[in-house]
Amino acid sequence: MTDVFSDTSAACGALAHKDKTLARALDAIGAPHIRRRPGGFEALFRIIVEQQVSVQSAQAIWARCLANVEPLRPARVLDLGEPGLRACGLSGPKIRYVLALADAVDGGAFDPAAVANMEDEDAAAALQSLKGIGPWTAAIYLLFCEGRIDIWPPGDVALLGAYKAARLRGPLPDMAAFDAKAARWRPWRGVAAHILWTYYAHIRGREPI
Repeated sequence: MTDVFSDTSAACGALAHKDKTLARALDAIGAPHIRRRPGGFEALFRIIVEQQVSVQSAQAIWARCLANVEPLRPARVLDLGEPGLRACGLSGPKIRYVLALADAVDGGAFDPAAVANMEDEDAAAALQSLKGIGPWTAAIYLLFCEGRIDIWPPGDVALLGAYKAARLRGPLPDMAAFDAKAARWRPWRGVAAHILWTYYAHIRGREPI
């Protein structure tokens, strides 16, 4: 797949023209920081860890996973089981999700590499067929690991917070209205998300990750 995030200038220009709030965020940050990671089992494991926790908590738990799950492969995760994953700091639901993922990949029921050859909707559906992988988690994988340009992570509170902070006029949207608004940013929704994540880090005085 072509790395469409290698030069976001055209997309940023189009988004700034479509939405003054995105334009204001871009004025503050200059250009979005693009998050990229290798795909596969490890990436999905990490994104499950990151679900609904702070950046600091996710980093701490993931560091323990890297230290204690060696090698970080499906078979090793299954060998460790619930006690080993709990020792890494995972909650009960996340332990079940990670074990289900490991079982699906190890048994051949799910192949992360096959997702790369699917259209966006089919790829999202394949990911969401896994226990614990919802629309947000699937979108994060497709954005960070595959660099898909028109993917939107619904329900992301950091994106909503960044948009509200950059908005000067008009009513502030709730989450449902915000996710609906994102449809106007096609075909650059993934770039819009990275703009707002970068702006969120900017207003919090930290480097984007």
